[in-house]
Amino acid sequence: MDGFLEETAATAAAKSPAAQAGSALLPALHLPFPPPHLCQPASSHEHKLNFRKSKEVCLSYVEDAMLQKQWKRAAEFLTFYIESLEKDFSTEYMGPSEMIWRIGTEILCHHSHSSMKEFNCFIEQIKTLGVKRYLKVCLEHAFHLLCNGLIDEAYQNLSLAESWRFGEQTVIQDKEMKLIQAYRGLLDYYSWSKQKTILLEHGLNGFEDLSVEQEMHSCFRKAAVNLKEIIKIPGVWDLFVKCYVDLLEFYGDHNEARQVLNEYAYNSKFPANPNAHVYLYQFLKRHGESKKSLISALKILYDIVPSHELMIDFNTMLQKSKKRKKRRLGLEVIFAGLDYAGWKENVKAWSCLARQVKQIVISEKHLDWIKQEWNSRRDWWPAFHFSRYLAKRNWQENENLSYEKALVAGILLGKDCKYFKYVSHQGCKAQVKRFRILKKFVNKYNPAYLRITGLSDSSVQP
Repeated sequence: MDGFLEETAATAAAKSPAAQAGSALLPALHLPFPPPHLCQPASSHEHKLNFRKSKEVCLSYVEDAMLQKQWKRAAEFLTFYIESLEKDFSTEYMGPSEMIWRIGTEILCHHSHSSMKEFNCFIEQIKTLGVKRYLKVCLEHAFHLLCNGLIDEAYQNLSLAESWRFGEQTVIQDKEMKLIQAYRGLLDYYSWSKQKTILLEHGLNGFEDLSVEQEMHSCFRKAAVNLKEIIKIPGVWDLFVKCYVDLLEFYGDHNEARQVLNEYAYNSKFPANPNAHVYLYQFLKRHGESKKSLISALKILYDIVPSHELMIDFNTMLQKSKKRKKRRLGLEVIFAGLDYAGWKENVKAWSCLARQVKQIVISEKHLDWIKQEWNSRRDWWPAFHFSRYLAKRNWQENENLSYEKALVAGILLGKDCKYFKYVSHQGCKAQVKRFRILKKFVNKYNPAYLRITGLSDSSVQP
């Protein structure tokens, strides 16, 4: 923040020792004084009565400036707030130090004249305000360094934090220390990954090759130790798990990798996490596991997130099964996915549904499956998926999507459905052969629509 601060530094220092006291905490923040009405002299008695109120007023000015993104003004009031705290001889210090850390960090991150040097200086002094949050501040400091591309500095910061000790380690400090170690493990993994890329892409030979391998193995050992520890604690550790499994797979320890993923997905002590089942499924697929294992992994994912993109793979596997129960589940899965707005224009999903309902209609078996799925959707799917507006838009933007949806609409809503009529008319008008075939198919199997909806020919509305 040097630009705007230098202009007022001399004046502020001359006017009051308080400014110099504030700058002991924020060495680069030689800020101008706030409005005079906050600095009026008061008796000792009045000071004691109004001190808390003046702090609250000052803090409200800081918050207001931050909300309006007036970072210079926020910095000025924060400096005054810190000065007021230095005059406070009460025991309530832990709360303000937390606020100084959070607010000061936010201001320095957004201020147009702030620098990395100032940020580092501020954070280093914040670390001295309270040992109870030392590790947490170190971790946030490392994140800020990483966001600014200072990977080596972040690694050094985490290493120093890991060696820090103060009195007897509490349970909270133990967890925070494991986080510090885990993020250092991530950076070791990053170094390992860079060395792996050099080895695989550049094809070094001789001593260079041996040197890279040795560096890789050193990074692997350090990363594996710390990553393995953090994922033993119940929680959501997606990034750590992925990196650890990548290390294990590279060195051929597939059994350990499988055990880690199974534990992460199925251990009841861990919170329900769809990504855990995604990682397990992807691992099983990479290693050519049986369809039964893949279906088992995706079934749990379906129960947690029925709209997940892997549900298309799940539906495809279920449709290829010889078991009727699994094919029935496949129809349920694809209908459930299309209940979500994010799937409305998913061509693959509509293609899967179109293919399955077409097979059922032609075979005239299991029409009751379609009927069961359609009964709970007949009141809202027509407006959600098959309006005339959507027919026009789909036809203009994606012919393949309009074709698949028109086939489904024709079967579920009959040949008089607005969506089907518009798309088939446009397709025939454009002399696209498959739309003529589509129109003939829906007209031919219109009785199937009547059976699905439970209508008779005489009750069909024009």
